[in-house]
Amino acid sequence: MGDGRNQNRDDLRFKIANREALMGVILAVFNFIWWFAFAYGLGRKPVEEYTYIYGFPAWFFYSCIVGFLLFSMLVFVMVKLFFIEVPFEDREEDAE
Repeated sequence: MGDGRNQNRDDLRFKIANREALMGVILAVFNFIWWFAFAYGLGRKPVEEYTYIYGFPAWFFYSCIVGFLLFSMLVFVMVKLFFIEVPFEDREEDAE
């Protein structure tokens, strides 16, 4: 019986999956930083000093509404441009 970990290291599918997972984690961390910076950066003022955009406080508008739209678009672009389709079958099964 071979060591599955060594075999996985050489398998291109695992390299692609690891790269795509890392890209997803980086995007999620960036999303959290975006949300935190706007929510707590603009939201620290007293309520009387808030500015409003379309009836929403600016901190909420930028952190939740713009952030959702921006990161939805970034996920779409990332999947279309950087993610590739890989087969699920093992190469060994194809040889049999």
